[in-house]
Amino acid sequence: MESTYGGRAHEMEMASDEHICRIINETVARDGKVLIPAFAVERTQQLLYSMNKLREQNCFPALPTFVDSPLAVSATEVFRLHPECFNEEVYNFLFEKRNPFGFEGLRFIREATESKALNQIREPAVIIAASGMCESGRILHHLRTHIEHASTTILFVGYCAEDTLGWKLRNGARKVSILGDEFQVRARIEILDSFSGHADHDELLAWFAKMTGPKRQVFLVHGERERAEALQAALAAAHPQSQTTVARLHQEVHL
Repeated sequence: MESTYGGRAHEMEMASDEHICRIINETVARDGKVLIPAFAVERTQQLLYSMNKLREQNCFPALPTFVDSPLAVSATEVFRLHPECFNEEVYNFLFEKRNPFGFEGLRFIREATESKALNQIREPAVIIAASGMCESGRILHHLRTHIEHASTTILFVGYCAEDTLGWKLRNGARKVSILGDEFQVRARIEILDSFSGHADHDELLAWFAKMTGPKRQVFLVHGERERAEALQAALAAAHPQSQTTVARLHQEVHL
């Protein structure tokens, strides 16, 4: 099983909403931009839905918001065309507001020339762009332009693998390389893991407890060692009958 967020808890939805509102309002007050590296499929749509709800509540002012990823734009259209797949909350929102992924000031960017033009905007704005780990895609060009500005906020809403640019920024790097050039990190870094598609510590334990049948050998994967070891310790305490191991690279197991 995965161990991505072993030993860590996600924010509750209400705290997450307050966090988003605070980040946007503080950045607008600094006349800055909010850059959100986000995976194109599911994460971007989840974020747009949340921002749409918050705009309805006047949680933050209307301001230009851009989804700058051709894949994310196409994926959002697919989501919009299949309301039968939504959960009850989103389905009801669809019929009340017509579009769960659209709000005043939102624009979808496909063309590269439009993407480049975003970096010329002087007013506060929100830019959502792939990739979520900042290893490729249009987010890199926005980071190059804005990362040295103290008015900028970079908001991470998903997991970043070790040694990726996103991971370095999340972990407080003060100087990073972007597309071959060195930049000082003066932007504010914010983290909101509640949007992650990965379960947190308590959710992982709950899932494990509900799995029926004997679980004699458990191998923990997809997690940095510290996270995997935290989950390993919790599983060992709660389920001593299961032998829990943190998987190692190239390890061979005979079952």
